[in-house]
Amino acid sequence: MATLVLGVSIGSADAQIRYRAQNQHQRIRQGVKSGELTRPEAKNLREDQKDLHQDLKLAKSDGKITRRERKIIRKEENKNSREIYRKKHNKRERH
Repeated sequence: MATLVLGVSIGSADAQIRYRAQNQHQRIRQGVKSGELTRPEAKNLREDQKDLHQDLKLAKSDGKITRRERKIIRKEENKNSREIYRKKHNKRERH
């Protein structure tokens, strides 16, 4: 069953995860551009995204992402999203 996300049809869990990761990368880029994120904050957030990508790669290594693996990845995505929000709104400015 395909889901509709902002006009983009997404059928697999892998595609949903990649879409969300892309969105979070854009949020980080925008935060750096606007000065909401310092460079060390952005670096830390990008490292979190890399860790998530590694987890996805490991989950796909056997050919299928299980329900449990999706749950773990979704939990990590939520944690990363909250961290992006917190760091963008912590009143630190890039100089």
